[in-house]
Amino acid sequence: MRELLAPVFVQIALTFVLMFALAGARVGAVRRREVRVGDIALGQSAWPPRPTQISRSFQSQFELPVLFYLGVWIAFVTGAGGWPFVPLAWGFVAARLAHAFIHTTNNIVSIRFYAFVVGALMLLAMWVLLAMRVLGTAGAPA
Repeated sequence: MRELLAPVFVQIALTFVLMFALAGARVGAVRRREVRVGDIALGQSAWPPRPTQISRSFQSQFELPVLFYLGVWIAFVTGAGGWPFVPLAWGFVAARLAHAFIHTTNNIVSIRFYAFVVGALMLLAMWVLLAMRVLGTAGAPA
């Protein structure tokens, strides 16, 4: 079951990488005087495009991935992981990595959308498999 945790650590690492990239982009924008601290003290709308782009990618790591973390935790606790749960988890994380890369680089929305959909479908498959195993319809452990 430990192999189930590796994709979780990669997803968490992605979140931290984006957090540090966001901090760097924001500090840089303030230093370059693209924005004044007083302008952003009460909200996000005054940030220039680059910090906003990274911020949105960072924020998205607290949306769909929450269901990923919960699903992995349930699979780990119940012993319902394994084949094909672990490859699906890796597929989800790979799609999230692609989504974040696209989001923070060229940000071509149509391509980013496909990365999102692939990840969402992987996550849906994980949850269907998990539900079948935990509820006893697919050989769940006793």
